Amino acid sequence: MGQDLTNRHFVKELDFTPQEWMGLVGLARRLKAARVEGREERMLVGKTIALIFEKTSTRTRCAFEVAAYHLGAQLTYLDPHGSQIGHKESFADTGRVLGRLYDAIEFRGSRHSDCETLARYAGVPVYNGLTDTWHPTQALCDIVTMVEHTAKPADAISYAYVGDARYNMGNSLLVSGAMSGMDVRIVAPRSLWPTEEIIADARRVAAETGGSVTLTESVEDGVRGVDFVHTDVWVSMGEPDHVWAERIALLTPYAVTADVMRATGNPDAKFMHCLPSFHNRETSVGERIFQEYGLESLEVTDEVFESPASIVFDQSENRMHTIKAVLAATLCGHEL
Repeated sequence: MGQDLTNRHFVKELDFTPQEWMGLVGLARRLKAARVEGREERMLVGKTIALIFEKTSTRTRCAFEVAAYHLGAQLTYLDPHGSQIGHKESFADTGRVLGRLYDAIEFRGSRHSDCETLARYAGVPVYNGLTDTWHPTQALCDIVTMVEHTAKPADAISYAYVGDARYNMGNSLLVSGAMSGMDVRIVAPRSLWPTEEIIADARRVAAETGGSVTLTESVEDGVRGVDFVHTDVWVSMGEPDHVWAERIALLTPYAVTADVMRATGNPDAKFMHCLPSFHNRETSVGERIFQEYGLESLEVTDEVFESPASIVFDQSENRMHTIKAVLAATLCGHEL
C-alpha cells in the first residue's frame, strides 16, 4: 500500500517519515513524466489555494501558480499589502478565516512560527513556501534533481552544501538528505553551522536511513568525492545591509569556484543553487557589491554557474513538478 498524505501539512521535512518523503520524490518524478508525455490529469479541478507572500519570489510563486493551473486548481495571491495578515489580523485568525474559504494555504515569510500557527488553526493543508528556518519545497526539488542527474540510487548519492548553513537551505538540505539516505556534508565556518538541535535530528534520521551527516570547515575535505555541490546566497532576505562586509570576509574562502569543483575529484560532479545567484554584475545588487568590494561574483563564479556542470535551471523547473506532487498528495490523496 502507498502512503496516504491526504490533508497533511507540508511545513518542514521532519514532519514526514523517510518513506513518505521518498514517496513524494517518486510521485514528483511520475507527475513530471506524465506532463512530458501528454497524459497529465487535471485532478484538482474545483480546488482553491490561497498564496500568502510576505517575501518576494520568482520561482516559488510561479511554480505554485503553474502547478495549480496544470492540475486544475484556482489561486488567490496575497502580497504583503493585499491583506490584513499580521497587521490588523493575527495569523491564528487568518488561518481560521482562509481555512473556511480555501482548500489549502501556502505561506512564504520570515518566522517559521507563523507558518506553524497557520497550520494549527487553518483546518486545511498549509504549505511552507519558505521561512527563515526551513525551505521544504526547495529541498524536495533538490532531491528529485539529484536523483535525475545520476545513475546512482538515492542512498548512494553524496553532496556538499557550501556557504552559510544556519538558515533555511542549510537546514533543509541537511535534514532532507538524511531522510533520503544520502551522504550529506555541510561545509561552512563553524559559526555558520545549523543549530545543535537540527544537527542531532539529522543524525538521528540518518541512523535510520543509512545516510551520513558530516560538518566541516574544510572545503577540500567537505567536497572530496561528492556528486553534487550546492550553495546559496550569503545574505538572506530581510538581513540588514551592514552584514555584507562581515559575511564576505567570512565566506569568500567558501565561494564555489572551478578549483572547488575540481577538488571533488569527480569529473561528473554537478553544481546546484536554489537561485537567485550573484554570479556576475548583471543585477543591481551584483553591481553594488562590485563597486563596494571589488568582487565580480559572490557565492559562485560565473565560470561555474555557466559551465556544463551547472544544473541550476533543471533544478528551477523541478520546483513546479515537486509542488505538483505535494498538491496532489495532500489535496486528492494521490498515492505515493
